[in-house]
Amino acid sequence: MDAQQLNTLIETGESLGVEFKSDRRQVNDNTIYEEVVALANSEGGVLLIGVEDNGMITGARPRHGKTTDSAKLRASIFNNTVPSINTRIEVVSCAGHSVIAIEVDPYPEPCATCSGKALRRIIGADGKPQSGPFYPRDQKTRRMDLGLLDFSAQRLDGMDFDVLDPLAFERIRQTIIRLRGDRGLLELSDAELAQALRLVETHHNRLVPNVAGMLLAGREQAIRSALPTHEVFFQVLDRQGDVKVNECFHGPLVQVLEDVEKHFSARNEERETTMGMFRLPVPDYSPEGFREAVNNAVLHRDYAKNEFVYIQWHPDHLLISSPGGFPEGVTVENLLVHEPKPRSPRLAEAFRRIGLIEQTGRGVDKIFLGQLRYGRPAPDYSRTDWTGVRVVLRGGEASLDFAAFVYEQDREGTPLSLDELLILNALFFERRIDSDKAARLIQKGVSDARAVLERLHERDMVEARGERRGRIYHMSASLYRRIGEVSDYVRSRGFDRLQQRQMVLSAVQADGQIKRKQAAELCRLSEDQASRLLRKLCDEGMLEMVGKGRGAYYVKKTRGKTRGA
Repeated sequence: MDAQQLNTLIETGESLGVEFKSDRRQVNDNTIYEEVVALANSEGGVLLIGVEDNGMITGARPRHGKTTDSAKLRASIFNNTVPSINTRIEVVSCAGHSVIAIEVDPYPEPCATCSGKALRRIIGADGKPQSGPFYPRDQKTRRMDLGLLDFSAQRLDGMDFDVLDPLAFERIRQTIIRLRGDRGLLELSDAELAQALRLVETHHNRLVPNVAGMLLAGREQAIRSALPTHEVFFQVLDRQGDVKVNECFHGPLVQVLEDVEKHFSARNEERETTMGMFRLPVPDYSPEGFREAVNNAVLHRDYAKNEFVYIQWHPDHLLISSPGGFPEGVTVENLLVHEPKPRSPRLAEAFRRIGLIEQTGRGVDKIFLGQLRYGRPAPDYSRTDWTGVRVVLRGGEASLDFAAFVYEQDREGTPLSLDELLILNALFFERRIDSDKAARLIQKGVSDARAVLERLHERDMVEARGERRGRIYHMSASLYRRIGEVSDYVRSRGFDRLQQRQMVLSAVQADGQIKRKQAAELCRLSEDQASRLLRKLCDEGMLEMVGKGRGAYYVKKTRGKTRGA
């Protein structure tokens, strides 16, 4: 870490991954060990010693005589944490002061100091990040996030097989038939079915249900007793935020999912668009996408947290939230490409065999496809944090023409992939896109994004303008004719070179001058493209540049003498 990187880090302020420590009164070693443990028990981060809470650099005191020996401090941290934590330490000179930067990676299991103190990074009651106690219940959640503990596989000692409901097993069989699950399970008895799905454990020659078994087949009273955190709320809110419907479900999961789907279907209205002899229904929300989002909410939630799953039906969107953030390594930025990482593997395995989720575990793709194929915005996970996963599905007016276009591709045997739909959806709403933004959308590299854009270009769905490096893409004229208006195509495509030249010259005639940024905004170009246009006009004797660098501007060429002579 150098001074520039340090300044950039300080400018962003304290967060769950960045902690400032004043060293005006020298920080004692135990405090350093505790802060390192807190970062290791969270998502990792950086401890900066010699920086005040407000970001002012006041400097770190030497810790080993007249200097700070990074190797000695690193060894001290290693020997005073359990398990021993490796760190990367730099003493950085900045603003005339020394700052000790200690970088910590997330540890693959809960950590503590040698004195037995366990902490983690949290958001305090004042809304600011800080280090707080890491209680055993939180350590259980951490182990689940890291994949070290499967809460759903834990045996419920004190319970007998009788707490499982024969009606729930019958409902599981009906679900297997309806969703085309593992039909080999259909002929098994209740006990054999529970064993095949690994919903019970053999203990002292008797079958004892585990958490997954209780969630899928438990009697309602037994579930309330053993798993009081299992509740799913279905709420309908009006525009003022008042709750008009508030249903709570806490029975076996298969029954809960059926009840939730009934409430959803009763409110999910459809419109139709005609395609020749075919009628295509376009619902307010994709049933398949909604189903996958709810399945994910109950399957991947943290059942150790005393919180509940909420499904909220707002006038223009659905909000589905579940306790516990994403599992370790999964973020909003890599959600589409990260390999499946269920928080409860035993429960996920049963879901797959029953048919509630697909074998690949890529249900998130269906959530996105359900929104995109009807010309609605992509699912929004931006409200997700370490406390819970929250997804917003936007409703409102769908594009019937866009839905018909997607359906046509399916019918013709050339279905659009998720990557292609993500890009077309962005173009539908924002008109233009470049390869960098396309890469962020599909959560892959720029080369992958260019390949998708080129495939769409070959299928005559997008057109490109500009050189390869700064190429801008928009929907093609033929696609606009299919799903939009010609005027939309003209606005999206921008202006041709002759128009751009005339627009710049007219702006100079009216205002006396123009800057590169103004020309870029006027002609809908990148600043590099605007620079080339302005230079060309200078070469042709139409304009001349005054000044240099950021302050430069362009004026009409003065004939017969050099400007300023």
